[in-house]
Amino acid sequence: MKEKDTQKIFTEYLAKQNLRMTSQRELILKTLCRQKKHVTAEQLYEQLKKTDKSIGHATVYRTLKLLTEAGIARELNFGEGSIRYEPDTDNTHHDHLVCVQCGENVEFFDEDIEKLQQAVAEKYGYELMDHSMNLYGTCSKCRGKAD
Repeated sequence: MKEKDTQKIFTEYLAKQNLRMTSQRELILKTLCRQKKHVTAEQLYEQLKKTDKSIGHATVYRTLKLLTEAGIARELNFGEGSIRYEPDTDNTHHDHLVCVQCGENVEFFDEDIEKLQQAVAEKYGYELMDHSMNLYGTCSKCRGKAD
């Protein structure tokens, strides 16, 4: 999805909530959508402070909540004690491999896994609507350090 489309979706969502698009919300949206990795609110805040020194923690946290509610961002919990965020603008499903030592994570999509998940849901009488899968292990870099 193009940045312009994402901004339009967010602006419309905010209007439905009787809120307006502010310059800080727009900056948070653009900064999140340009991320190459999953970020915590604190990491995003640190990046934003370089551009807008007046931005506050609360603004970042509240805007991330709004972006998540609008379907533009997705919260990820890799079990490390903090929530990470990723843009959810291209509507392509993927799962994650997460290193339990360094926290590195890799996005992947596997058609066979998707089919198996669907089969399991059907076996137990469920209609699968959504899912999130995180696989935890040790990445090759960390295994090399441990040897």
